[in-house]
Amino acid sequence: MTIKERLYISNTLMIIVPVVISAIIAVACLEIVWLTMINGTGLVLKDSPPFYNASQKISSITEDFLNTTDSNEQAKPIKLLEKLLDQSSLSLTISISGVERYHFGTEMEVNDPKLFAAMMALDGEGIVSSNGYNYYAHQTEIKGMLYNISIFGRQAEESPHLRHKALILCGVILILGICLSVFLTNKFLIKFVFQKIKQPLDILTNGVRQIRDGNLEYCIKYDQNDEFATVCEDFNDMAVRLKQSVDLLQRQEVSRKELLAGISHDLRSPLTSIRAYVEGLLDGVAKTPEAQSIYLETIKTKTIDIDQMVAKIFLFSKMEIGESLDHPEVLNLAEEIKNFIHAFSLEYKEKGLEITVQNLSSVAVFADPNSLRRILVNILDNSLKYKDKVVGHVTISLNIESSYAIVTLADDGPGVPKESLSRIFDAFYRSDPARQNPQKGSGLGLAIVLKIVSQMGGSIMARNGEMGGLIIEVKLPIQEKKV
Repeated sequence: MTIKERLYISNTLMIIVPVVISAIIAVACLEIVWLTMINGTGLVLKDSPPFYNASQKISSITEDFLNTTDSNEQAKPIKLLEKLLDQSSLSLTISISGVERYHFGTEMEVNDPKLFAAMMALDGEGIVSSNGYNYYAHQTEIKGMLYNISIFGRQAEESPHLRHKALILCGVILILGICLSVFLTNKFLIKFVFQKIKQPLDILTNGVRQIRDGNLEYCIKYDQNDEFATVCEDFNDMAVRLKQSVDLLQRQEVSRKELLAGISHDLRSPLTSIRAYVEGLLDGVAKTPEAQSIYLETIKTKTIDIDQMVAKIFLFSKMEIGESLDHPEVLNLAEEIKNFIHAFSLEYKEKGLEITVQNLSSVAVFADPNSLRRILVNILDNSLKYKDKVVGHVTISLNIESSYAIVTLADDGPGVPKESLSRIFDAFYRSDPARQNPQKGSGLGLAIVLKIVSQMGGSIMARNGEMGGLIIEVKLPIQEKKV
């Protein structure tokens, strides 16, 4: 059951339960008032049980009195009759053939023709009431004589004071009952709703503390189908993302340290060479013009290397902060590769790297021409620098897979150790951990390729070929518009 449903039930019961309890209390109070008045402490109704019962008892004692001739034995029933008659303010008359024989109790004058007519209609047996009076008649034959027993009594009038007290008492009971029902209902419903909220809140609180204490692998287990289910799912997703962010920051910190170490190392090597050659010139080591020319050419080469390295560092830094130097457009990727091979294949051949192409499928991509050339140059330069033969070979192919164009560059070099494949696109990373061969590259070429491909919305991967060598696959999204 969701919290919304529980709140709906709670609000409904908060209205219904007090109303029902209040109604029950009100009915009970009315019963109390009714019974209070019926029992003679308030209004006595005609033909009410108290008068009838009292008359029956008095009639029975009267018969005992009439059956007794001994004056001593008659004293006891007479005393009892007087007591009962005084308590109820009743009048008892015993007559024979209409002639009064005995009278006990309160003197009472009754001038009500209707009552007398009703009394006559009773024919000596029954009970009637009229105009505030009750009349009881009973005939009994004792020792051959027919006695008429008549009992008169006033109907007790309504007591406003007593009724007022009864109503106040009922009002107090009703108010207390309503307050108690509201309190108990509220307490129950709070427990009914709050328990459903407290449990997931405790789970979330514990999860937050786990994350705060550094346990980023903590996962909340919550199997209820309510509003907190999505919160717990989002919490787990947040924990996963947070762990990924922390891991990324840690990797970036390691990369930053490696970047600084790489820049320092790779710049120091050519600068050391330049310094040594300059000192050689100053010390007169190179005495002949030919030797001096060689020294100067070497210094020029080293400065060009430094300039290229600084340019790559600048380009990589711009990409790191998200600045794009490209101007993308829709290009025929196969034509761009052919133009690149036509322009640079001879230059690479002279350096000892032969380039061949195969299966160049015509496909359109959205890319910057200069960035495409930079991708090819950096990958080919990497194959050139790490080739282990006099003449290395690279094969370039272009295939279509689903909605992507895949450019594959496969060389016949030494390949990369398996444990290093996942890091060759990191800045300043070389599979040579001792970095003994800085002349083989700055370590930024493939890192720049990764940045460029990512900006194009593509991906790049590297793997070792089955027959040796390194294979790099560049996957770029295809444009619907054909060129």
